[in-house]
Amino acid sequence: MREDASQILKKYWGHDSFRGSQASIIDATLQKQDVLALLPTGGGKSVCYQVPTLLQEGICIVVSPLIALIEDQVNALKRKDIRALGLTGGLSFDEVLTLLDNCLYGNYRFLYLSPERLQQELVREKIKGMPVNLIAIDEAHCISQWGHDFRPAYLDCAILRELHPEAPIMALTATATERVARDIVENLGLNHPRVFKDSFLRKNISYTVFWEEDKRYRLAILCKATQKSGIIYVRSRRMTQELAGLLNKKGLKSHYYHGGMTSSEKSDKLNDWLHDKVQFMVATNAFGMGVDKPDVGLVVHYQIPDNLENYFQESGRAGRDGKAAQAILLTNKADEARLKEQFLSVLPSITYLKLVYRKLNNYFQISYGGGEHESYPFHFDSFCEVYDFQYMLTYNALRILDQQSVISLSQEFSRHTTVKLEASKKDLFNYMEVNRAVAEIIQVVLRTYGGVFDFETRINPVLIGKKTGKSEQLIMDSLKKMEADGLLSLHIQDRDMKITFLLPREDDLVINRFAKIVKAHHRLKAQNLQKMLDYLENDKVCRSKQLLHYFGQELKDDCRSCDVCKRKYNTFSLPSDLTERILKQLRESGSTSRELVASLPDDEEMILENLREMLEDGSISLNHKNEYILNI
Repeated sequence: MREDASQILKKYWGHDSFRGSQASIIDATLQKQDVLALLPTGGGKSVCYQVPTLLQEGICIVVSPLIALIEDQVNALKRKDIRALGLTGGLSFDEVLTLLDNCLYGNYRFLYLSPERLQQELVREKIKGMPVNLIAIDEAHCISQWGHDFRPAYLDCAILRELHPEAPIMALTATATERVARDIVENLGLNHPRVFKDSFLRKNISYTVFWEEDKRYRLAILCKATQKSGIIYVRSRRMTQELAGLLNKKGLKSHYYHGGMTSSEKSDKLNDWLHDKVQFMVATNAFGMGVDKPDVGLVVHYQIPDNLENYFQESGRAGRDGKAAQAILLTNKADEARLKEQFLSVLPSITYLKLVYRKLNNYFQISYGGGEHESYPFHFDSFCEVYDFQYMLTYNALRILDQQSVISLSQEFSRHTTVKLEASKKDLFNYMEVNRAVAEIIQVVLRTYGGVFDFETRINPVLIGKKTGKSEQLIMDSLKKMEADGLLSLHIQDRDMKITFLLPREDDLVINRFAKIVKAHHRLKAQNLQKMLDYLENDKVCRSKQLLHYFGQELKDDCRSCDVCKRKYNTFSLPSDLTERILKQLRESGSTSRELVASLPDDEEMILENLREMLEDGSISLNHKNEYILNI
């Protein structure tokens, strides 16, 4: 079997040999054994289920969390002339039926679908009739309530075992603690699974934490220093636009990418980056999962991630070609305080959860004991305004109710409205003088939303209406008129948001049933956040050792490439003439460290170390302008 598998690998992927546990995983699958594969990011997880599928008759069902990931995998297989099909979003009933019939009768080898698709009776019935030889659950940590990216719909993956009890199941993930791994086995009903856990060590990645007050300056320096592609991760959509604009102004071709963009916008930007039309992608964590670009040389986290799982997975998108790459986290003390405030303050307490649930029932006038399986259109913004609820806190409360099967809630807001002022400030004020009816609306927008002159900014028409005493419809009509007059650009994306009550109303009793679980989740999130902060602060232990220890693995020797190891082992030697070149420049005029770094060809770290030594020996000093000057 191994020889046949090797031939398949060579024929379709061009590789002469398997990596890590790939061959053993394939052997176990061909022996009809269930498998839990814990492989590092970039460890070739897809090969583990694609090769054994091609060695057998029948089709492989692949469950994957992201539409972009499904499309990427399907297109990659098609380029290899392997018949694959994906059930992506926006398909009508007839289109889904046609595609599933193609799988049944068209000799397809792979069917990719999201876990939500398994909730459709049509999909289940069609899969039941397919000749399934393998079931692959990618990003399997999503099935665990203790995982960092829990998706309730992933629990439906267990139905595949009922539909095809004879087919082995392969669960794959790159980020799973021991607790999450146990959850995966239990929730999928894996039968005495073979567990393969390759080392998560990425020897070619150098992990660095930069403590930097001026992060924009540092980001530009880092990007200018790399010749390869890069990803910059941030936590907000606006920040993607701001930093991409900054890099472009400095001549570094960049795109921004976030979850609020249309599918075509995402596709166009991704293709530009994949084909090196732009060098950098500034993105939220909506970007990256499954993106097959091996030559990423730099991954920067501009803001602190919520947990080490996300950080490790996103950093692992660097250096998939095996060549040296950098994973850098830019931070400062203000970031640390801000993260604690923003992240922990939006975790709803049990008391708040009960309040939201009670008001939700009141909002739809559901009587005690009633409401089960009743569905309603839901305007989230209006709901928050009626009860004066804080938006993010309330949205997280609704997500918890959804996860605990109290309600079923679509995950998109009902209306997404963005504006950008196109007129100059002078023209804007002239317009307000002539159009008194909309002047107050413009003033509220300016006071409420910073950056509306520079970026497409999401606004809340309900909130604007509340502040001006006008109806939401009047606000929208006024915005449309201003767009027609050339004052602003307006984008309105209406989305159906429906809420279904899955249980009869019992107020506090409903919440009490899972209150302990919610409290445990909040504690876990707080602990994970603290572990992320501990990683930043720990400058005594090798970064790779810290990361592997978190995932239950131990590294015997230091990596010698991270910032901790570089300081510990002093792996660089200063050029013998560097001191003289610094003195030569300072004889002409005093210079800041930035000016010296910009003017000298040497590595920044070498220049700064040399300056520290020169300060210690008294040959230079710092003046009141923070410039280095000669001591005469």
